[in-house]
Parts: sequence; structure tokens; C-alpha cells
Amino acid sequence: MATRFPEVNEVTHLSPQHGDHDSYPEAEQIPGFADDFSAVLESTTVHRSTIGCIIPAYNEEASIAGVLQSLLAQTRVPDVIHVVVNNATDKTVRIASEFAGPHEIHTELGEQFTEVFVHDIGKNPDKKVGALNYGYSLVEGYDYLLGVDGDTLGDTRAVEYLETEAVSDSRIGGISAIYSIDTAPIKGTIAKFLIAGQRTQFAAFNLQNLLRGRNMAVLGGQFSIFSTNALRDVMKTNHQRTPWVKDSEVEDSLLSLQIKSAGYLTKISPFARADVGGMTTLRAYDAQQVKWTYGAIELMWPGQRGDTKGQPLHPNLRLRWFENFGMLTNLFVRIAFIALLAGSLSINAFVFSPWWLLPSVAAVLLNVRIAMTMKDRNARDVLFAALIIPAEVFMWVRLSHFMRSWFRFLSRKKVDNWAMQAKAERGSGSGHWMPLILLGVVIVALAVAWSLLGPVAQSAILWIGWPVVGVVTVVQTVLMIFKLLRRHQGYKV
Repeated sequence: MATRFPEVNEVTHLSPQHGDHDSYPEAEQIPGFADDFSAVLESTTVHRSTIGCIIPAYNEEASIAGVLQSLLAQTRVPDVIHVVVNNATDKTVRIASEFAGPHEIHTELGEQFTEVFVHDIGKNPDKKVGALNYGYSLVEGYDYLLGVDGDTLGDTRAVEYLETEAVSDSRIGGISAIYSIDTAPIKGTIAKFLIAGQRTQFAAFNLQNLLRGRNMAVLGGQFSIFSTNALRDVMKTNHQRTPWVKDSEVEDSLLSLQIKSAGYLTKISPFARADVGGMTTLRAYDAQQVKWTYGAIELMWPGQRGDTKGQPLHPNLRLRWFENFGMLTNLFVRIAFIALLAGSLSINAFVFSPWWLLPSVAAVLLNVRIAMTMKDRNARDVLFAALIIPAEVFMWVRLSHFMRSWFRFLSRKKVDNWAMQAKAERGSGSGHWMPLILLGVVIVALAVAWSLLGPVAQSAILWIGWPVVGVVTVVQTVLMIFKLLRRHQGYKV
């Protein structure tokens, strides 16, 4: 039941740091495309369409007020906002209800009206998917559905940018904002390290999609707008009652794939931005990444859950294959290098070559260049990229998620990854230490096996092993140099 409160006459902007919005400075950074897009922005009117906003919320008492304030401070306010609370055990409903009711808002684009509703759907076995589908049933008559996570804050012009581009091209089924993480509230060394790594991840992912013709493989539910016509076509094409289904633990990836298969475009906006909630503990970050990677593997490996279609070479999944192959290559090179280095030192056969530094130099330069594309970069982002140790440690953390995800998938063990993530965010669970334990076991096993070999066998292994690792490393380095030399077309992430 929605709780109504007195009318609000005016909502002031929460983010003065965004500056004067009389012009579109971001557009000047992207030649060619930017001129056309700016023309669309300048000629648009604010109420050309209707937007229904859905906020699926689970235990978001710390962030839900900021999310609603952010939406009410938009230059283009959604026509209705539905907060759908599911399985909550905290004060999310009580805090969100303080915003419930009609709001008449004065913006630079004129007077706008919206209404906030809060729905507590209680225990819901479908979790976020259930909340999203409940919300869809409330806004299916609108032109667009804006999905916003309960811990995501959009830039004051984010909705306006998303709507403008969506209206300009009927082929667009959904558009995602550029995601990052606000570093201001982050405290603690480990938390700052993890957030710096996650910001780099987002930057690389955003940039990769922007440079692929702004084709977005995953319309992240954090802050994306969907055409309800596209959602209806998805349901009809796939014989679904609802847009989101439980056939995948990465519901946004599956829906993005289905929108693409229905003949629509899935895009990333070059201007709309949003700050998402980052993971500040190793335990929570591990659970989140394992869930995402495990879900992606299920999509790549068809028929694993429900009635997922067999289309492993779908355009939205090719990038996933490349990502997983890249992680496998990174894992092989690091493990093989450590093993071969230890073996060479044990028989005094190690010879250093300055050429070995080239891959590290290329990696650092590439990381720094990505950091420099961040619109809101800070000194920590640049240092994280320039000092090779933080980025290398973070890569090992990511490799642990990669190994855990594939091990869980290949073991066929049924695990509720949503519940595992919620448990980890509460500070419970110790599964994130398992890759480190396994790595120690592997190192000990390799050391014992090496000691049992004779000198001839040891020399043969080194003679074969080093060239193999060298060739793979050369290929990796060449690919990094190509990425380093690639034009970024003025994009800022």
C-alpha cells in the first residue's frame, strides 16, 4: 500500500557540482556524432513521451532516500515512481514512504508533476526479478520503463539524456547510462582499494561498449531506460508472461539478449551518468562477481536453466566469450610464469631479460590511458593504474572469482547465488578464501612433483614451458598495444 504525503512545491538540485546546464559541454568532446546528438537534444521537448520508473529495493535503508531525492531532482522527472520493496528486513519501506505522494516540481525545463508510490510486496521467491515484473505491471501503459537500483544515483540530467535518445530512434529497445562509483563516502584502505579497482572495471567496460558503436551488451538494471514496446515484443517472441524471467541469475543480461534478438538496438548513452553502489569488502565483492560470472556462463552455455535458447554466438555473448578467454589466458600466464620461475631458480637456470618488462609496461600504460578517460577521475584512480602492484593484486582477486564461478558451474552444484550475495553483504560466509587455499595447495603439489623429477625431465619442462609462456605473453602484449593505440573518439567514461 502506498503512503501519501502532502504535495511538494519545489525540489532543488542536489548536485551543484554538475554546474550550468544551459549547454551540453559533454557533446563537444565527441566529434561527428556529438554534433548530430546535440542537435537532437536542443530541439527536443521534455514531455514527448511518458516514463514510469521502477526501483526494486531490498534492504536499502542506507541509500533509498538519496535515490528518490536524485530522481526528484532530475531535469526530466519520471511521470511516476514506484518503489517495489521485496524481502526487506530493515527500514526501507518506512524511509521510502516519507517521499510517497504527489510532487509538483519546478525545474529549468518548466513545471513537472510526478507521484511516488511505495509497494511492500513482502516475501517474494523471485527476489529482484519478481520486484521488476511487479513494477512492470504498474507502468506497462507508459512509453518507457526506467529501471533504477535502490543504491544508484543518476546525474541530474541522466533521465533527460536517456529519454531524448530513445525518442529519437524507434529502433532502440533500451539505453544504459555510463556507470561509475562515487568515492566520497568510501572509508578504509581495503574499501578504497576495491572501489578503485571497480571504477577501473566500469571504465574499461563502458569504453569498450562506446567504441563498439555504442552497442551495449548488457543493459544494466542500475540505471537504464527500456521501450515498453520492445518489452512487449520480447514477451511475445519468447512466449513469456513477464519481461524478466528466472532463467538466468543475470536477469539484465538475458533481457538485453532478448531485446537484441527481437530486432531492437541496445545502446549505451555517451552522456547520461549514474553512480552505483560499490562493494567495499572482499566477501561482498566476491559474491557479486561470482553471481555475475556464473550467470554469464549459463547464458554462454545454453540450456542450463529453464528453456534458455542455444545461441552461444549471439552478438551480446561474443564479448562474454572474449572476456572469459582473456581471464583464462591471464590465469595461465601467471601460474605458468610463477611455476617456471621457481623451477628455474631451483636449478640455477634463471636468466633475466629486459624484454620481460615490456608486457608490464604495456599493461601500465593501458591502465593509465583508461584512467585518464574517466570523467571524474581522481589521484587514486591514476595511482591505481600507474603503480603496477595494485592493479596486479586486483587482477588476482578477479581471477579468484573467475575460478570460483567456473568451478561452481562445472560441479553442477545448485546454489542460490542471490542468497549467497545477500549473506556476504551482511558479513557472513568465507568462500572468498577458497581460491587462495586452492592456490596454496596447487603450489605445494607442483613443488613436490618438481622435486621428484630428475634433472633431464626438469630441463625438458623448462625448455618447452618458457617458449609457450613467451608466445602467449607476446600475443597478449600485442593486443594491449593495439588497444593502447586505438582512438577513443573523445569519449569520457
